[in-house]
Amino acid sequence: MSSNSSGDSSPESSRSFLGTQAEGVSAATEVASFTNLRILEPNNQIRELQTILRDVGTTRSDFVFYADRLIRLVIEEGLNCLPSYKRTVTTPTGHEYEGEWFEKMNCGVSIMRNGEAMEKGLRDCCRSMRIGKILIRRELGAESPRVYYAKFPPQIENRQILLLYPALETGATVVTALHVLKEHGAKEKKIVIVTLFSTPQAVKNILTKFPDVKMLTSEVHRVCPTHFGLNYFGSD
Repeated sequence: MSSNSSGDSSPESSRSFLGTQAEGVSAATEVASFTNLRILEPNNQIRELQTILRDVGTTRSDFVFYADRLIRLVIEEGLNCLPSYKRTVTTPTGHEYEGEWFEKMNCGVSIMRNGEAMEKGLRDCCRSMRIGKILIRRELGAESPRVYYAKFPPQIENRQILLLYPALETGATVVTALHVLKEHGAKEKKIVIVTLFSTPQAVKNILTKFPDVKMLTSEVHRVCPTHFGLNYFGSD
């Protein structure tokens, strides 16, 4: 937990926290009709991590530490969206154990640069999983983002894809990335967007255009922490 977990909160900070929590619940209600959207079950640990990452007073070293913790939680849940099958193994004591095994042909795709913050969390869970990259930039005055670079693992059309991007404000960057993936043969129903924060606008923008894509986030809130990349990497 954070260094200030045991500190007393003032009435003002408590009111602020409750107000923010209510806004999050209201925002999540706006997108409740999208059945392909999954939001992490809120608990005190997740709420604290979200609070630290939104706090203007959080140092960069703390931001990276707690961001990595939340990323790991979201990645772990994202893995539950991948297909698996029953598998029986023999234990060291000679007993048979019927368990679960992930199917092959899974991969990650990070949207540079912010999405690269989530690569470590994915590799910590799946050491051998391949990760592709897309570089997308929105030029000043441009109507839509522009793709500068895209490199994917081979046979992307047959793979289950975890698309990594930590904070979604409008969803325009992810929409562009999904178009690029589809142009390379990727199937909508095999794509899971894994993000930490999303606004209702981003959810609607993405899942209206790509209704077969799955989306996983820790929170849907009207205010997006657009400072994520700056705080995590220390520069734009």
